[in-house]
Amino acid sequence: MAEKKNYIEEMLDMSDSPLDASHYQSEIPQFFAGCNILITGTSGFLGILLIEKLLRCCPDIEKIYVLMRAKKEKSPEQRFQEHFNEPVYDKLKKEQPNFSTKVIMIQGDLSKLDLGLSPENRKRILDTNIIFHAAATVRFNEHLRLAVNINVRGTKQFLLLAKEMPDLKAFVYVSTAYSHCIHKFIEEKFYPPPIESDKILTLLDILDDEQVEKLTPALIGKWPNTYSYTKAIAEDVMRQYSNEIPVCIVRPSIVVSTAKDPIPGWINNVYGAAGAAMSTALGLLRTMYCVPEIVADLVPADYVISHLIVASWDVAKKKNALLNIDNANPEISEIERVPIYNYVSICQNPITWGKFFDLNKIHAMQIVSTHVVWYYIYVLNRSKFMNDVCVVFLHKIPAAIVDTLLFLSGRKPMLRKTYERINKFNSLMSYFSSQQWQFCNDSVIKLWGRINPADREIFDFNLDNLDWESYLKYLFLGMRIYILNDPIETVEKGRVKYKK
Repeated sequence: MAEKKNYIEEMLDMSDSPLDASHYQSEIPQFFAGCNILITGTSGFLGILLIEKLLRCCPDIEKIYVLMRAKKEKSPEQRFQEHFNEPVYDKLKKEQPNFSTKVIMIQGDLSKLDLGLSPENRKRILDTNIIFHAAATVRFNEHLRLAVNINVRGTKQFLLLAKEMPDLKAFVYVSTAYSHCIHKFIEEKFYPPPIESDKILTLLDILDDEQVEKLTPALIGKWPNTYSYTKAIAEDVMRQYSNEIPVCIVRPSIVVSTAKDPIPGWINNVYGAAGAAMSTALGLLRTMYCVPEIVADLVPADYVISHLIVASWDVAKKKNALLNIDNANPEISEIERVPIYNYVSICQNPITWGKFFDLNKIHAMQIVSTHVVWYYIYVLNRSKFMNDVCVVFLHKIPAAIVDTLLFLSGRKPMLRKTYERINKFNSLMSYFSSQQWQFCNDSVIKLWGRINPADREIFDFNLDNLDWESYLKYLFLGMRIYILNDPIETVEKGRVKYKK
């Protein structure tokens, strides 16, 4: 009998055979056969996974257009070449060595006029059949002008471009479950935006950056940050400008690492819960304004990707029926015309923040990183005042002591700036860790019920059976390997360092 592999060996095992050929007879890969796909946000976490999943599981796709812009002194061409160096593509490279011939880089920028597209590129992408609009600035405290230009103006321009595409089958917009977080119960429907899109666009065209900065608190009002504020407006843009286009909106909650596909635990960012988990594991984040009994609405990235793909198939299936309804009944409801999916875990398989951090501690102690700086200590404070007190004693004073010792020994002080970033992150994150939202996800459940068993195997997004303990084990391991660049072979070295 073959020896059973531990979870580390399973994660690193790339020997899986390609999907059985019979799977390609399922409905969804057949639907994508011969299609041209346009994806925005391709350099982001979800964008990378979406490209990989489509190419590997829908191998008869004609081509994928990826919209890329210059960034940090790198040209779009350079970024495109580096894009496929991610380990998440290893399985695809093994199964389909020539996959990159189907991927076409299109230079563009959502923050620019006409999406930064040249006339030639604009004409080229008009043969698109399916759009996945995942691009956004996800920084919570992004300058309002940039957040509006990308999240609102960019979405509007994309919808107008989509109307020029004669064979468009589906337009999937990736929003967030917290776009309307001022409501405690969020249904799968449109909500009034904080301001009409045309008004905010006109206002920002008039004001300079300094004026925008001063007015931002008054403009966003009850919204906690510019990200959720502009996402709420962007959803209204989808409602206003999507006539005659087959569209849907997907609202994922807090997206973290992959659960299993193409490899467990892959992650390339430290936003949200992942950042909190990694910081506590390293002994840096020791206190947080967080109510332990509140649900941490986490969803695995690969489940989100499968849901996006299935949603595009479903929207396309309904396209003709909806057009017929439109012609017969111009009063069709918005929710029938634009399906909205709240992709959240609280309705099916919730985990609390307290349980999340308890499991994180177990895994952090098992797989200690060589980058650990202090013992694993964390306090979840229900009181903001008590958390502020703890920040002084557990963050600021230790940082001052260590930096003083570094300075006296002739080395560069570093912890004060590190804790400034951590405390800023803590402040932004606390809005979501100290309040409870309830969601309706009926549309997600019904969508799962509409796909056949073969498609369920390939495009699994059913959260019912997700094992949080196993999943969070891979999340921590993935952060260790892919974020900290700390290979698994150094675990013993990390344990020795931790005990010193």
